[in-house]
Amino acid sequence: MSRKIKYSDEPLGDLRVIPDFLPSPEELAFREESVKVTITLSKKSVSFFKEEAGKHHTQYQRMIRQLLDAYVDSRQKAV
Repeated sequence: MSRKIKYSDEPLGDLRVIPDFLPSPEELAFREESVKVTITLSKKSVSFFKEEAGKHHTQYQRMIRQLLDAYVDSRQKAV
């Protein structure tokens, strides 16, 4: 990538404004209150989450927590 970029003063064409869909910094900094629990899971479940977490460069506990939170959210909306 040693080639220099040449900028021109050409028209950009039709532009449209996209509404801001990103969360605010306050929303990003927000952490839900958590409770530490001890749970026994099947070996195949833990192996699955560890493998998937490795593929996506994240923690397997975080994936399990997000799955549980998504389930709770979907059930609360259904009520």
